[in-house]
Amino acid sequence: MAERTDAHIMLRLIYQAMLNAGLPAEAVLAKAGVALQRLDDPSARTPNAAQALFWQSAEDVSRDPHVGLHLGAHLPLYRGQVLEYLFTSSPSFGDGLKRAMAFHRLLSDVVAGQLVVDDRHCYLVGMAGPRANRHFAECLAAGMIQFFRFVTDNQFQPQGVHFEHSEGAPKEEYERIYGCPATLGCAEYRLYFNREVLEHRIWQAEPRLLRLHEQLANEQLAELERHDLVAEVKRAIGEMLESGDTSLEAVARRLGLPPRRLRSQLAEANTSFNQILADYRSRLSRRLLAKTDEPIEQIVYLTGFSEPSTFYRAFKRWTNETPVEYRKRKREQAARR
Repeated sequence: MAERTDAHIMLRLIYQAMLNAGLPAEAVLAKAGVALQRLDDPSARTPNAAQALFWQSAEDVSRDPHVGLHLGAHLPLYRGQVLEYLFTSSPSFGDGLKRAMAFHRLLSDVVAGQLVVDDRHCYLVGMAGPRANRHFAECLAAGMIQFFRFVTDNQFQPQGVHFEHSEGAPKEEYERIYGCPATLGCAEYRLYFNREVLEHRIWQAEPRLLRLHEQLANEQLAELERHDLVAEVKRAIGEMLESGDTSLEAVARRLGLPPRRLRSQLAEANTSFNQILADYRSRLSRRLLAKTDEPIEQIVYLTGFSEPSTFYRAFKRWTNETPVEYRKRKREQAARR
């Protein structure tokens, strides 16, 4: 299973919210181990598993136990992304909502959601993912409410938010920021709203633009799926290195794919199996040389090479240094720090 990730825009919006709130945003990123340059890479995705560390860092630096909720009040409007265009070119809010949910991976692998409309209620369920981080879920709710109000000309009216976590802010804080009550300790995350807004007409709706935006969304989704395949190949290589059989055919069998299909799909992702294998071995060998005291003979084995001479030639090609020279340089750099 591919690692679950969030789009670059998620971190970018929260970073801007920290600046808007007067928080030391760079200190939060540094404490969470997030490079500031990452915010300038629109193709970057952040592991969703890193949410806990990021939000704990935000809470520690801000000294605010309700930092996610309060940052939600400072979020900039979600603009300039294909999901916004799907909304604004759809004929109604309900149509736009269904289209956006179909392409939820463009925003996050965990922000999926399902629209439920019955005789008594209308709500979105599961938008933050199961057992979501409390700060993330509370910040996300504020962002969604803000965006839904924008695309409906303020006709969207939240009626209540349900959260899974049982500890949170005073009820007055939720009502101030969301404009509706929040209930904690629920079985699942839900956002209730007035069902009439589903029929709200989007005045910018344009069928031809909608087709273009759907095409763009499909292309971006296909690109994500290609990245998933590359990640799966890397994971399989890591698991199979010690066995000594890291051929394309062996990895294809492990992934349940015909070798020819795997080769063609990697070509579509602008890479190749040999390129991925070489990159994986290069990164692993450099890490082992720099961070451990493993003998070079053992590193040869751990990186899947059959002969030390083959490893030495490959390493020299990757770094223009021998393994001994590389290790010595890295240790000297560490000693000077």
